[in-house]
Amino acid sequence: MTRFALTLEFDGTPFFGLQRQKDGPSVQRAVEEAAMRVTGEEVRMHSAGRTDAGVHALAMRSHVDIAKDITPFRLMEALNAHLRPDPIAVTHCEVVPDDWHARFSCTGRAYVYRIANRRAPLTLEKDRLWQVPQDLDAAAMHRAAQTLVGLHDFTTFRSVHCQSDSPVKTLDRLAVERDGEEVRIHAEARSFLHHQVRSMVGCLALVGMGRWDEARVGEALAARDRQALGLNAPPHGLYFVRADYPAPLVSPDTAP
Repeated sequence: MTRFALTLEFDGTPFFGLQRQKDGPSVQRAVEEAAMRVTGEEVRMHSAGRTDAGVHALAMRSHVDIAKDITPFRLMEALNAHLRPDPIAVTHCEVVPDDWHARFSCTGRAYVYRIANRRAPLTLEKDRLWQVPQDLDAAAMHRAAQTLVGLHDFTTFRSVHCQSDSPVKTLDRLAVERDGEEVRIHAEARSFLHHQVRSMVGCLALVGMGRWDEARVGEALAARDRQALGLNAPPHGLYFVRADYPAPLVSPDTAP
């Protein structure tokens, strides 16, 4: 068996999430079925993170174990051919050691949340950003976000369906920036709770709208109570950006 690390880019709009679902399409199911058609093998995909329905990925790291003698380049090309027309692409493929695991070897994860701060309807990027027509004060949002950086009990920002053993997490970065009509929130941590990023974004958006003062974000954090949450941002503005690992992987085979 050879372990292949995959980098996946996908539009989450038509999927019920990354993880295989009982009642609907998922990214995992699409990739596993494509791998079956390529290799004739029952393949299980493991990924660095989980994404909800409607959440996108720029570079999700995953791995599969395959017995068939095939190069990374050929596997990538074949998977992409069989994934069409699903909005999923394998952008990188490489052989990794047998003890490398996309989820358990991961030392850090990064997300970006994109907000379209404009009144005109979205056309080209519909379902790619959360549209907020009210003016947002990105500087105030950034200042409020710093309250959440560090080691905290994030119960307020945790879904009731979260399966994590503890609500205590260390948030390494939470930064807000504006680029024209777009406001971006960057979040980085070793791991996140279910809905944590979307919940933090929702509260920061309330600050940006002037409906919450900056101090209220810290008060919501200190409450350790989901009832103190102001708003859970919708999924379609969220992107999985990067997964970090402690050492370089085996060099990819990039030739045909």
